[in-house]
Amino acid sequence: MEFDGFDWDEGNRQKCQKHGVSIAQIEEMFRGVVLVGPDAKHSVTEERFRAIGRTANRRGIFVAFTWRVRDAQRLIRPVSARHMHQKEVKAYEEKISGFKNG
Repeated sequence: MEFDGFDWDEGNRQKCQKHGVSIAQIEEMFRGVVLVGPDAKHSVTEERFRAIGRTANRRGIFVAFTWRVRDAQRLIRPVSARHMHQKEVKAYEEKISGFKNG
């Protein structure tokens, strides 16, 4: 997934950290292997996406995000974040192993 950086402000920083996920963990996750899908349920005023991935220390993270374009740069704007649920961890591992073996 190609992007130029992140769009942070006080609002999304607080909301993302509410569930114990740091800004550094979110940014680290997006620099690794990330599975991304649409978030149609929450795409009322703008198109949103869901992403799951792992940090370098293997912590599973779920992030809801949208895209922003500023000064010709494509930025990820995280909307909320939390640690992955066990069901998400299993799905992530199955998909990733399929990529490695396929």
